[in-house]
Amino acid sequence: MPAVPTPAVSTSALSSCAATDAVLAARRRFFSGAPVPEDALAQPILRSWTRCAARGLGPQSRSRMEPLTDGEFTARRERHETLRRRCRPELEALHAAARAADSIVILTDPSGLVLDTVGSADFADRAAKVALRPGVSWSEAETGTNAIGTALVERRPVEVRGAEHYAEANGILSCAAAPIHDPFGELVGLLDLSGPASVPHLHALALVELAAGQVEHRMFEGAFPDHSLVRFHADPSFLGTAREGILVFEDYRLIAANRPGLALLGLGWDALGAKRFGDLFEGSLGKAGEERRVRTRRGDVAMRLERQGMPVRTVAPRATPSAERQPAPVPAQAPAPTGPRFDAATERDLGRAVRLMEAGVPVLIQGETGVGKEVFARQIHRRGNRGARAFAAVNCAALPEGLIESELFGYEEGAFTGARRAGFKGLFREADGGVLFLDEIGDMPLSLQSRLLRVLQEREVTPLGGGRPVAVDFALVCASHRDLKQRVEEGSFRADLYFRIAQYTVTLPALRTLADREALVDRLWAEMAGASPGGPTLSVECRAALAGYGWPGNFRQLVGVLRVLQALAEPGESVGVEALPADVRSAPLEWRGAGRPAEIMPPGAQADTAPSQEFGARDFGARDLGTRDLGTRDLGTRDFGAGDVGARDLGACDLGAVTRAAMDAALAASGGNVSQAARRLGIHRSTLHRHLASRGSRGGH
Repeated sequence: MPAVPTPAVSTSALSSCAATDAVLAARRRFFSGAPVPEDALAQPILRSWTRCAARGLGPQSRSRMEPLTDGEFTARRERHETLRRRCRPELEALHAAARAADSIVILTDPSGLVLDTVGSADFADRAAKVALRPGVSWSEAETGTNAIGTALVERRPVEVRGAEHYAEANGILSCAAAPIHDPFGELVGLLDLSGPASVPHLHALALVELAAGQVEHRMFEGAFPDHSLVRFHADPSFLGTAREGILVFEDYRLIAANRPGLALLGLGWDALGAKRFGDLFEGSLGKAGEERRVRTRRGDVAMRLERQGMPVRTVAPRATPSAERQPAPVPAQAPAPTGPRFDAATERDLGRAVRLMEAGVPVLIQGETGVGKEVFARQIHRRGNRGARAFAAVNCAALPEGLIESELFGYEEGAFTGARRAGFKGLFREADGGVLFLDEIGDMPLSLQSRLLRVLQEREVTPLGGGRPVAVDFALVCASHRDLKQRVEEGSFRADLYFRIAQYTVTLPALRTLADREALVDRLWAEMAGASPGGPTLSVECRAALAGYGWPGNFRQLVGVLRVLQALAEPGESVGVEALPADVRSAPLEWRGAGRPAEIMPPGAQADTAPSQEFGARDFGARDLGTRDLGTRDLGTRDFGAGDVGARDLGACDLGAVTRAAMDAALAASGGNVSQAARRLGIHRSTLHRHLASRGSRGGH
């Protein structure tokens, strides 16, 4: 093992990252030049360390990573715009899981350049200190062993935890990454889930593998007209899912495939162009649409032949690799994601929203993260008179402040360094004749709010870099999980813009407020499993746990968990409670209430019936006692020790009395220790301090 001419690695900085003794011992041996036992590290990690040492990288050397300039970064993002749009459903699906685990989801290009990040803003700030942010390359050659760079070199999913990172400074991270391959085997990008190394991330690798597989699976939709496309799997229940094998033949010669298809036949990418149908399967291709059993060298499989749609273009096998090969144009309208189905009241709101949109009235959609605001917006578009025209969506919170202006307004040729030669229309002009959806508009910078207001008033757009104003005609739908009225009062959102966009407001209900959540879980599970029999099922206990959980990430979080369960389950298996993520399995009792969480306020205050505007998927902060449900059933079963408030005591208590009694009982059981009492209540200690101080100012205890 080559030695690196640097001092021995200090373990003090890494020990805080929960690095195991075995990994630390392997580091000491490796960097002292001693051989490392094969079972001391995962082999991809050891291979990566060896490559880094051969390049002369040192574990304590300063990072060479420099972010691209704004112009360079804009050009790179535009080059991979198709990839970004194709991966958007997966980024959104992983968003809630990332926030719940204090993590971020990352999309990179094939070189490891970070294109987009979503997730925990708190961890994103910490990650930025080691340059894990958009515009920075995390290739292995520049950064040393890390999940992004190492997965791209190894061309397979990789997880790198804490001290397994080559650079000591990166030991604060725990990362899982899965490359994205196109149907010809070329790397087109990568998905990564990164969080603090001090927290276990048990399902991170499974989540990104599943997400990358779904992106790859969608690349075949409509991509190979006039070619024979075969779907197959040993278990017919997997046909139509991202785990099925897909092979594409042109005159019986294999020209494209997905990774599950090659794996099921024991092949590599070199089989493209070299293998024929008869080399892989016995018999003929059969009839289009027919499902049958076919023999391969590895056993029988269920197979279905498809010949897709109207011709779009001819696909040449194994063409020269490019930065991002896209086998088909991106559909003008993405399919609605699995998730929210609206109740009768919301359907009525949707009908009104469609009529108002057609009358030129802007619509504002409010609701917690993950309740289906974009699904609702897409339904407004589909059902209205603009359904045949464009639906242009932009997440105002996901775009850096320096880029959002050019994304919305477009720019002329030469407007800035790195601008495209022909310029860029911008989303306002792309939405002309259709619907413009501004998601998370509450996060739009103040400097842009005045320009947006002018566009809404004058219906003209002036691109960056000058040029004549261009008339635009679009219907506007906005959404935010924030309380925009409050942001107006705080001065972070323009009042005139608020009154312009909020002429009709719809507030979507949180998942936990829906009445029959078990039926909802069953429907989502059935939709994901497809119509084929023999797939995994949910046990009674698992269904009850899923229906009883509070789902702070709402539909997005629930769908993400169900996807993980289906991906890890075996055919015919009854999925039990033990397969659930730890936070769902061990949810506090107050999260299992059926209704909207009650607002708990100081004595004499009026209960606020408005929904919580910032009910995050992480730990509850200083103001979150107001969103906890310490209702009759829960207080009757909480373990507060002697003097508990049981269900029998609540009939004579108002809400303030219930709150005081719960806090007093928790403090008594904790011997007056506020931190311990807060943990018993399941709230932050600052929340308890605030309520105690409020009581003191009123002279009550």
